[in-house]
Amino acid sequence: MTTARQRRLGAELRKMREAAGLNAREAAAILGIDHTKISHMETARFGVSAERLRVLANTYGCSDNEYVAALVAMATDHEKGWQEEYRGILPAGFLDLVELERKARFLRTYQVAHLPGLMQTEDYARAIFEFGFPPLAPEDIDTRIAHRMKRAKVLDGDESPRFSAVIHEAALRMKFGGANTTRTQLKHLLCLSERPNCTIKVLAFSAEGFAGSGQAILMAGGPIPRLDTVHLDSTHGPLFLDAESQLNAYRDLLSAMEDRSLSEEKSRDIIRSIMHAL
Repeated sequence: MTTARQRRLGAELRKMREAAGLNAREAAAILGIDHTKISHMETARFGVSAERLRVLANTYGCSDNEYVAALVAMATDHEKGWQEEYRGILPAGFLDLVELERKARFLRTYQVAHLPGLMQTEDYARAIFEFGFPPLAPEDIDTRIAHRMKRAKVLDGDESPRFSAVIHEAALRMKFGGANTTRTQLKHLLCLSERPNCTIKVLAFSAEGFAGSGQAILMAGGPIPRLDTVHLDSTHGPLFLDAESQLNAYRDLLSAMEDRSLSEEKSRDIIRSIMHAL
């Protein structure tokens, strides 16, 4: 089973080849290998060694040494993360998301319906999972909650990525699990907002001129900007975007929402206000 990270590496090899104006047969002829090997590397069926990757980059005329070094690091990173214990138990997209978060330099998110998964309490997460259609079995809900709570640990420690969240006021006012659960969740959110690596800003109902997305967005920072990834969640599974035009569009969208949001202190004030009104 290939991971999203492995597929991204293959996609970058394809982009590099196409930027050189070569098809798979032409590239294979230059390298003196069967053209199917090019296809297998680009679709992540086969791994690629650091030496072979550098040969490919040289063949394709790629002079961006920082980019090539980042791809080599991806190709030679064979660490098995904790998410592998859920392989075959949870959908593969859950595992790909963990890998994305674990490797990220930074995380930027926008949430409109509920709070970011990395910031959810156990009871709040349970209320969300119990609302799924078709309904999940109790043991499946327990598994997903355990997985989500373990995911949240990525924000702990000195090596944690910078996490910036824009949360729509609507998400703060949704009472998943009832008033007590929501109150506890908002208190937890306030605690997280005080961490040096966490920034929480509220997009208030009063925001003017806002034409943002109605969909939850997560952008994970790669080792260099061109290796950033956008993750879009849906009921049909996750979607990972990495085209340059897509990355630029979502960077601009996230920045626009951050600009239209309340300051960090005013965001804390509105969270407190909503919490005390429950």
